[in-house]
Amino acid sequence: MTTARYTVLGLAPVRAVWFSELTAWSMAGVVPIEFVKCVSLEEVRARLRSGRRHSALLIDGDVAGLDRDLLAAAHESDCAVVVVDGRRARGWKALGADAVMAPPFTPSELVSVLAGQARELPHAEAPAVVEATDRVTPWSGGLIAVSGRPGSGVSTMTASLAQSFASDPRNAGLVLLADLALDADQALLHDAVDVVPGLQELVEAHRTSTPGVEQVRAGTFLVAERRYDLLLGLRRHHDWVALRPRALMATIDSLRLAYRMVIADCDADLECEALTGSPDIDERNAAARAATAQADVVVAVGAATLTGLHGLVRHLDALLAHGVQPGRIVTVVNRAPRARRHRAEAAAALAALVDRTTGIELADPVFVVERGGVDDTHRGVLRFPATLGAGVHRAVLAALGGAQPRQEELVAVAPGSLGHLGGDQED
Repeated sequence: MTTARYTVLGLAPVRAVWFSELTAWSMAGVVPIEFVKCVSLEEVRARLRSGRRHSALLIDGDVAGLDRDLLAAAHESDCAVVVVDGRRARGWKALGADAVMAPPFTPSELVSVLAGQARELPHAEAPAVVEATDRVTPWSGGLIAVSGRPGSGVSTMTASLAQSFASDPRNAGLVLLADLALDADQALLHDAVDVVPGLQELVEAHRTSTPGVEQVRAGTFLVAERRYDLLLGLRRHHDWVALRPRALMATIDSLRLAYRMVIADCDADLECEALTGSPDIDERNAAARAATAQADVVVAVGAATLTGLHGLVRHLDALLAHGVQPGRIVTVVNRAPRARRHRAEAAAALAALVDRTTGIELADPVFVVERGGVDDTHRGVLRFPATLGAGVHRAVLAALGGAQPRQEELVAVAPGSLGHLGGDQED
């Protein structure tokens, strides 16, 4: 038997036979393991955060609370995870486990698994490479994150953009509007009669399993008039505490597998622990941070007012600091004036502020002219005018590499409205 030694954390329910056997093997020197028995998940997490290196975590599949986030915490500490589960009822490897063992197992079988997945201590060797077949997905749909300060029209812009993508026959039945905001308004704006299922239920389902495409679609509602599906958001602002970060990220991945295009309504707050010193901030803003980080394109929306443009600049600065590449950002100035001169002035002011704040030159903004009747459209869950989201749709396609941007919309000219080139009135 090898002389290598492993430091192994262990957690199992009371009277688990394999747990007692492993304790005896370790004390008798049958296996080259320093076995650290834990009595709760809180102790496991504390030991992982302690700074001491551990080779592996052996945990029973019946432990309540064993989910994606615990497995991810172990991996962040460079600790392999071996789940002991005789039933194999769950796809532990899909959740992040490095190996699954069925009790009873022999000392040689245990050492063999540790040799393939864990590292020997105290040698600082590189961690074993985990087989990627359980984690790599063959295809993933597009993700568009729409975000901005409250009052800038983000929710309306998200819905109109989802309608624009759903109007393409190639996307029929494959467009989803996902409400990821803390103050989720899409249920109100879509006159949703039922408030469940929604984001909370779907994230909870991803804590200990990976739902299939049909299960994911079953958690959404069809908006027939606009031809897209809707994932309802949080029912109350403080419900963010129920969204575990890793389960949330897995949920976004599942949505991208179930739909060709996911349009996400997000918050503008991207603050994290590194900026505030509070780990709770990371979890509160997990949805916005995950969506903008993974998005193929981020649509940053701001109102065409003094405070609106200032807030848009600050939001763009936050997106760039979050790691979003400038080429992935589409800037939208909502409720813009109709006069081209006024829009040109707003564009120049915005460009100057962005350059002064970030030092990065972004693409010209897309102007969405203020229109009446939007509230009536929301009340009746009617179709938005095609021109409302057309300019943003074209800019997003350009950012995705599918079209050339066109900043100005074509407007029908009423006869006689342009005056005369010469001659009298009759000419």
